[in-house]
Amino acid sequence: SRKIFILGPSHHVPLSRCALSSVDIYRTPLYDLRIDQKIYGELWKTGMFERMSLQTDEDEHSIEMHLPYTAKAMESHKDEFTIIPVLVGALSESKEQEFGKLFSKYLADPSNLFVVSSDFCHWGQRFRYSYYDESQGEIYRSIEHLDKMGMSIIEQLDPVSFSNYLKKYHNTICGRHPIGVLLNAINELQKNGMNMSFSFLNYAQSSQCRNWQDSSVSYAAGALMVQ
Repeated sequence: SRKIFILGPSHHVPLSRCALSSVDIYRTPLYDLRIDQKIYGELWKTGMFERMSLQTDEDEHSIEMHLPYTAKAMESHKDEFTIIPVLVGALSESKEQEFGKLFSKYLADPSNLFVVSSDFCHWGQRFRYSYYDESQGEIYRSIEHLDKMGMSIIEQLDPVSFSNYLKKYHNTICGRHPIGVLLNAINELQKNGMNMSFSFLNYAQSSQCRNWQDSSVSYAAGALMVQ
């Protein structure tokens, strides 16, 4: 049976660790997705997780957004897979390492799939973020340049470089902690000689910012390949 881990950032509650759902199924417009209670049991045993309240679970969109897509993609196997939703808090670098290590053994199993939820730059006054590098031309070009810098660091699969990039530019990538956990899990497997590559497949902005009143959110999609 296949297992799909869905890691999403916490938007509504302050969380310094990771949290697991308290329900057994997630409903989608297509069919219900079953949460893997066996894997949840293994994760609970580590003592590293909290339980999210039903309210937090229902309020949080970062995991929810992926459920209908997962259901659609897996439609022909709908009784053959379970999901493992994980809400990722504002982890320190050492915690990202710890969780990366923990998840690396699951990432190493070819019957498991990891989905990591994130937007890219949230730019504008309403996001309190207005980094602008004039040498790039229009604001939206500066945003794209900033995002693509981060994307190419992620493609290098180096968690330390990614942390340093975030410290330097403070790019408002909401899934930076789930991405950090994934990069640390990959790092752990690379140490053991596993061969992996990551490439971004698409990039888009919700609109093109040209002045200080504008705002936009960037989106990027990429895939991790295990050789």
